[in-house]
Amino acid sequence: MSDNLPGHHIKLYHGYGHKHDLLLYGHVLGGKPRPRKKFTNNRLRNMVRLIRLFFIRPVAGIPLTLRWRSQQFQGRSEFDGFIKFEWESDTPVPAGWHEVDVSSTHNGETIIGKGGLFVPHITQYGFISDIDDTIMISYSATVFRRLRELFSFNPLRRKLFPDVSEHYRLLSLGNTTPDAPNPFFYVSSSEWNLYDYLQDVFRNGKLPEGAFLLSQAKQWFQLLKTGRTKHQGKLLRVMRILDCFPNQQFVLLGDNTQRDAVIYEEIARKFPARIRAVYIRDVYSPKSAFTAELLRKLQEDTGVQACFFTDSTDAISHSRSIGLVEPGAEPEVDGPAAGEPANTPADK
Repeated sequence: MSDNLPGHHIKLYHGYGHKHDLLLYGHVLGGKPRPRKKFTNNRLRNMVRLIRLFFIRPVAGIPLTLRWRSQQFQGRSEFDGFIKFEWESDTPVPAGWHEVDVSSTHNGETIIGKGGLFVPHITQYGFISDIDDTIMISYSATVFRRLRELFSFNPLRRKLFPDVSEHYRLLSLGNTTPDAPNPFFYVSSSEWNLYDYLQDVFRNGKLPEGAFLLSQAKQWFQLLKTGRTKHQGKLLRVMRILDCFPNQQFVLLGDNTQRDAVIYEEIARKFPARIRAVYIRDVYSPKSAFTAELLRKLQEDTGVQACFFTDSTDAISHSRSIGLVEPGAEPEVDGPAAGEPANTPADK
């Protein structure tokens, strides 16, 4: 038995759920997995390394077996190599991270992919956040500027918005205890190709750990379309989380470069009792007036709290004012990101 064979390998991502509804995602990809390499500040090497993430060979139709405790489930990789398992556990599943593996037997040998499942604590609130231009400075409104930002910096040098990590830390601890933090789900237009890259960015930025729900993997000839996903795809991923955790209220966080405000407004109008607040970062001035009016009307019509902000310190103040952050929780303000003014990047 081996973890990988020359023919293909199994790449698993963090899944999520609870006893009655567990989900796990991954890919079956041709060739061996690429080893993790040391980070470098050399821009050319960073560019080559990132481009290589899009040189993938999805393998379709591979029989798969998921093993979860004493249970086994069968499936196959989809046309693009994507793996999706959804099942119900026959034993209680405590909150925390749990190991799971998926295997495939080919020509008499078995390959195994190992992953983890995120089971949130039962808390009052859950948080669903976009990534690009909500947490991470990405210039998503301009394709070539987004690609330059992506390819120029290793994960340890990607710039986050000032104080965004502190805002999310405070939210994760609001109305709960440190041993049972509020869950975070990161729903992004970024592709599954960037999963490991984003994990490194988030760990380095000390953001709350959570489950990532990314977009369909792309190949090298689709690079100009990276970070672009259809309205319906992101809407369905957010709705899937709400369906999975029907007893929690959620806070939605995004920005106004693409469609976050419209998607969140649609969800909040449909399920106003499930949405505690909507936060939209103002980073794209051509949409500022439209977004401000959209959120004003949403709060007026539904009572769902809405915050349209540029600086995370303003979002922290708003969160405190509506009880998402407890009054005694003081932010550890970290100032502007290195090399950036405090209100970066309004010139997209």
